[in-house]
Amino acid sequence: MTDQEISGLVSAFYDLRNGPDIFNDMATYHANFFNFDNTADPTRQDLHFNLPEEAEREIFLAWHRMMIFEMEQAVQEINPKLSLGFWDNSIYQSSGDELWAQNFLGSFDTNWTLNRNFGQGGPLPTPNQISDLMNMNDFFDFSNELERRPVHRGAHVWTGGAMPTPLSPRDPAFFFHHVFVDKVWHDWEEIHQSSSFIATSLLRYDGTYIFDGEVLPAVDPNDIKDSRVLGVFYGENGLAQLDNYIVSNTYNPEEIFYYQYTIEAGNNFIVPPGAVASIESVNEVNLVPGFEAAAGSSFRASIDTQILPIFAPSFQFSQRQTKPYPYSDKLFEAIVWEEGGDLLNDEPIIISASPNPFRDTITIKLSEKKDCVVEVFNQMGMPVKQENFQNTDTLVIKDLYGLTSGLYVIRVSDANGNLLVVKRVVKL
Repeated sequence: MTDQEISGLVSAFYDLRNGPDIFNDMATYHANFFNFDNTADPTRQDLHFNLPEEAEREIFLAWHRMMIFEMEQAVQEINPKLSLGFWDNSIYQSSGDELWAQNFLGSFDTNWTLNRNFGQGGPLPTPNQISDLMNMNDFFDFSNELERRPVHRGAHVWTGGAMPTPLSPRDPAFFFHHVFVDKVWHDWEEIHQSSSFIATSLLRYDGTYIFDGEVLPAVDPNDIKDSRVLGVFYGENGLAQLDNYIVSNTYNPEEIFYYQYTIEAGNNFIVPPGAVASIESVNEVNLVPGFEAAAGSSFRASIDTQILPIFAPSFQFSQRQTKPYPYSDKLFEAIVWEEGGDLLNDEPIIISASPNPFRDTITIKLSEKKDCVVEVFNQMGMPVKQENFQNTDTLVIKDLYGLTSGLYVIRVSDANGNLLVVKRVVKL
């Protein structure tokens, strides 16, 4: 980001807290619907940790995609050339990085009483952990591993303060982090093209929630599996590729695509009749085969020689006000990020569940002998079978031929009721 973009974005964040306060509204909503345990009403949605047992309630990635899009829309109402950046915390892992400078996110810590505590809560992810995610084939397995392990959890616990609490959206770092999480999902989907939600609606974005006098849109999570649907593109390594997108002006009267470095538009990037769009770069704009600006459209491509003039010059650093958040018990609510032995340790308790898919019998191998209770649930979370095992590392579950075809969850607990592992399996 250019210095002007940073200054404009920081000013916009301060401005947004001086109006209806979208930061506080989002944080409160996020906290109120953060996580309900498995005994809650199965029709009641929540935002976190539904996998692997409650796949029908899973909306984590799609919901946060809409949340950061809502924030970016609010920022662009102040300055339409601004976008949210992403914090690749697999690379940038120092409290001395530019992200935390006083002219960037640093001032919010004191002014908003965020109480960050860098590096005390746990590690940030490694590039290898991101690569491992890219190699996972099943969407729910990918989403669960992403959510519970360092690629998502890491930045929350490493930053400290509000970030490892249900009120994490109080910290602007939340949005830089979740844009990165969203990019990881985008990159995975580009490879596998198999994201799929059972849920067909989203909390907050269900056509009933009103913020600042506006009813937020109803969104099916399956309709936003591709970030390009929202006009969101990721620039990386000095290049932003705009492709497979039809400008609609659904969210903005003029769609402005602005990037510090090279923008390349083509491969079915279309500005249809009546649409209004512009592409601006500080460096270079390339319109390549597959780009089309139809007759009757309004399109402009340019080099921004002024490097992002700030549209709201009244918001200067010296005018940024201290505005602590109100006290909330949610700041001290414990979050269980990881669940089950297969997530807690590098050497998993479970070794295999085979065959998968299964017909009549499935065998689970554990890494050590235990007294166990095995429960089988259908995809609606209803128990369909339970068996007890004593002092064994081989759990053979028989007589499953009567189950209908589909997705099931196997849950293994020890004799004290402590969850050891959960596993998704498919019945043929």
